[in-house]
Amino acid sequence: AQPAANAQARPAAPPEEKSSVTKGSVHIAGQEIKYTATAATYVIKADDGSPKATFFFAAYTKDDVADKSKRPVAFIYNGGPGSASSYTHMGLGPRRIVLTDDGFGMPAPYSIVENGDTFLDATDMVFVDAISTGYSRPAPGENTAQFYGVEQDATWFADFIYQYITRNERWASPKFLIGESYGTTRSAQLSYTLQRRHQIYLNGVALLSAVGFGNWGADDRTIFFLPTLISSAWYHKVLAPDLQKLSAAEIAQKARQFAHGEYAAALEKGDEISPAEYQKVVKELARLTGLSTKYVEQTNLRVSPQRWFKELLRDKRLTLGRIDARFTGMDADAAGERYDYDSSLASYDGSYVAMFQDYVRRELKWNTEQYYTLSARVQPWDQGTPGLPAESLRSAMTQQQHLKLLVICGYYDVATPYNGIEHTISHMGLEPSIRKNVSFTYYEAGHMMYIEKKSREKLRRDVVAFINGAAKMEMAGSGR
Repeated sequence: AQPAANAQARPAAPPEEKSSVTKGSVHIAGQEIKYTATAATYVIKADDGSPKATFFFAAYTKDDVADKSKRPVAFIYNGGPGSASSYTHMGLGPRRIVLTDDGFGMPAPYSIVENGDTFLDATDMVFVDAISTGYSRPAPGENTAQFYGVEQDATWFADFIYQYITRNERWASPKFLIGESYGTTRSAQLSYTLQRRHQIYLNGVALLSAVGFGNWGADDRTIFFLPTLISSAWYHKVLAPDLQKLSAAEIAQKARQFAHGEYAAALEKGDEISPAEYQKVVKELARLTGLSTKYVEQTNLRVSPQRWFKELLRDKRLTLGRIDARFTGMDADAAGERYDYDSSLASYDGSYVAMFQDYVRRELKWNTEQYYTLSARVQPWDQGTPGLPAESLRSAMTQQQHLKLLVICGYYDVATPYNGIEHTISHMGLEPSIRKNVSFTYYEAGHMMYIEKKSREKLRRDVVAFINGAAKMEMAGSGR
């Protein structure tokens, strides 16, 4: 028999490209949209032709388009870093997971339906898995450090996008990035990397549940989490009647004003704060969060999200979800400081994973024995220069000038609190003529707002309007 050492020394097979092309249709606003679905891998190579990595993607392109060079194309992905893009794929694509209208998971057998709230009538959609996630992989023998980092990740995504638009003759198309969670940090960096590396200019970037990718809240991040905690307490109806009668937008604004007013001033004063002022802040913080004044005092005015998940509904023996604070869970006991699990992910994770695995094989005809890596360990992740993604986005928006930015926020998202990205955008130093290209939109849902029916319908309206507006390049000043 051959020695084991020699067997292990055999070189791994070089990465190969493969694709599966199918046809489908989806009804959007009463109109049937026929499309071609391409599930495929591209091998991305170095300048010397050596393979470096394979990118898996699923592209949906509208059929019967007279001039596809005028048709927008959007590149869509999840974050992590280390997350595959099956969530955005099965939430924003032409098929979606069946959940309750509130977005709660249901028991198996799971199912999928046509997604009448997809953006496919407005743009072609390319869902991409980052290297080491999903079906994307480093080439055999490659050092993963070259892929794991803010700038590294953006560089390889830029090379993939270059390959896609070249092979599919989409250089003239309006181009968009739609990233979720860490995918928003990727988009911020990628917007400038595409310009600098390949001279690819974008029409728009949509930040879905954005990480505050600047050095946001470095002084005390509890200020920026607080509005989300207050919004979540309002959702669970634990506040006083005068606060509960406010709308979601009104309570959020009241929370912002307190967090950056009295509360921030109290934290800044530290031990120099007077007893009277301290008690005033304690009382108001307790009133807005639904926590007891005693608990607020015990935390030294700083309620961490991890404690919040456990404390708000402790008397009911319930915990809150991190990805979506509307969800509640039950721990082994009600006395601990941290929850046992994220009740929001636990509710729908199983259905998303099962139905993606079923859909990609049954409908997209992507047959492989390769393991689909939903969440990859991509450590160490090189964070690079602090605040670089924000500066990269500022540079891209300033130099390209027509580049539009849509910031999409969930009120009950404790993973990426809305006040964090508000702070980042307001401190990017954009000139007024560029700042007018930024718009925010808010949803009464969490991190994945598209799981909730009303939010999903609103998200479609907001994103389609954004794409249609940004794809029509402004001509003002073009004669200079």
